[in-house]
Amino acid sequence: MAESVTIARPYAEALFRVAKESGALAKWSGQVALLAQVAASPEAQSAIGDPNVAAPQLVDLFRSVCGTAIDAELSNFIQLLADNDRLGLLPEIGALYESYKQAEEGTRQAEIHSAFPLDDGQVKALVPQLEAYFKTKLEASVKVDPELIGGIKVLVGDQMLDASVRGKLDAMATALNH
Repeated sequence: MAESVTIARPYAEALFRVAKESGALAKWSGQVALLAQVAASPEAQSAIGDPNVAAPQLVDLFRSVCGTAIDAELSNFIQLLADNDRLGLLPEIGALYESYKQAEEGTRQAEIHSAFPLDDGQVKALVPQLEAYFKTKLEASVKVDPELIGGIKVLVGDQMLDASVRGKLDAMATALNH
């Protein structure tokens, strides 16, 4: 995994630099995410890993799946990746691009683990409180984890806020054992 990220980094940096210079960070973010999603699909992974599928065929595959959702520059980027046998790196390139974009905008990704599903209103009410706690602008994604029993656990980079029932029970167990 670390090796693929190392190989993907120069591509993501170049892509980010071009998007920033053209003032299209947000526009390209959606397009790069789409390319990463297509590349991560089992069908695309199978085609990318098949030695009988040539680079021009892979380019045609990506262009046909994405259609007009990607612009000419990213279409050329697909060609570059195919020529260098790097289409399989698109998920890593997409993740790196998004992290560069968030750093540029002063935004970080927050992963909210909740014992129960949260609706959009609850997330919108929670995010400002989390932004105050973590002292940064956040983009939140929610994952349901019934093992938490109740409450939430929030991960932002290497920081964690555990306000779950499971976390409190674990803390009490540790305190009682020592």
